[in-house]
Amino acid sequence: MQLEKIISISGKPGLFKLISQLKNGFIVEDITTKKKTSISNSSQVSLLDNIAMFTFDKEVPLFEVFENVAKNYDYKPTISHKSTAHELRDFMSASLPNYDVERVYESDIKKLAQWYNLLHKAGYITPESFVKTEEPSEAEETEEKTEQGSDKKPAAKKATAKKVTPKDEKAAESKPAAKKSTAKKTTKKED
Repeated sequence: MQLEKIISISGKPGLFKLISQLKNGFIVEDITTKKKTSISNSSQVSLLDNIAMFTFDKEVPLFEVFENVAKNYDYKPTISHKSTAHELRDFMSASLPNYDVERVYESDIKKLAQWYNLLHKAGYITPESFVKTEEPSEAEETEEKTEQGSDKKPAAKKATAKKVTPKDEKAAESKPAAKKSTAKKTTKKED
């Protein structure tokens, strides 16, 4: 998916793409101007991949809403974020029919329209943009094994390490200590 590294930076207009990480921050690129700049770790950054919009029964990831908008507008630009409140609500109803009208504010809808249009202008809104990379299905894995030959043994599964919880660590620490103290007591009794 092309949209995974797109971020919004508080206090900076537009959207940015994460390029690389520095010791004390990040290098980002404006998606429309392609200008690269660095930001500090203290910058308030929102990864669009982590944003969701409220419906009455669940939270829908922002990229799913973008995909709905793209399909409704045939992958073309949508209404302006400066449209009237009524137009924005109609736009939202068409994009996410069961959105929670009390929890999704007009400012959220404006941001949705603005971000969608910015992404479209930068060339990120295409049918291929919303294709998720998936792990190979069981049928593909079976097909791959038969191509390799049936006389070969399947690879052994990797053993997963047991996660040690703090409770287990304390128990492990106290057991050896108990053994040492009892050993000392027995030696004292023998004297």
